[in-house]
Amino acid sequence: MMKMRPTKLKDVVLIEPDVFLDERGSFLELFNLGKYGTPLNSYKWVQDNLSKSKKGVIRGLHLQWPKAQGKLVSVPYGAVFDVAVDVRKGSPTFGQWVGEILDNSSCRQLWIPPGFAHGFQALTDIAIVHYKCSENVWLPENEQVIFYGDKDIDIVWPLASTDINERDKFAPRLCNCANLPSPAEL
Repeated sequence: MMKMRPTKLKDVVLIEPDVFLDERGSFLELFNLGKYGTPLNSYKWVQDNLSKSKKGVIRGLHLQWPKAQGKLVSVPYGAVFDVAVDVRKGSPTFGQWVGEILDNSSCRQLWIPPGFAHGFQALTDIAIVHYKCSENVWLPENEQVIFYGDKDIDIVWPLASTDINERDKFAPRLCNCANLPSPAEL
């Protein structure tokens, strides 16, 4: 039976879906609105994305604001260290992060609600990340980027970083981001 496990950040949930194994291989429902329950069934799902990365690549930390998105993250191929950071101004866990290894063996998923920044690092030669997005489609004018190496957040990435794009490499630190949501605005 699918398990929903809380993380140290309230609202960020680790999901262990049912995986059915037999001699032919495996089957799982990547998403079934009726089985995910609250809070996931209260969102409007609008977009699915796939990202392919090489080992060591870090993508993030990204969020959308003011047109916020939640993300249900899974890894159909390879493995990543997936991170959520609470960037809701006034939240008791503002600036705190949680990280989980997601891979195609465990099929675990991470629910990252609106108001949290998301990033990941590829742990295998190739990693494909699927994220199902709620509420609002991605628009460049709503994207916020926070520096993945911000010492105030202090994420412990498992590998040395490689091949970081310019936008992520030179993103502002969290303390310099003025346009962030508060919990009441979400």
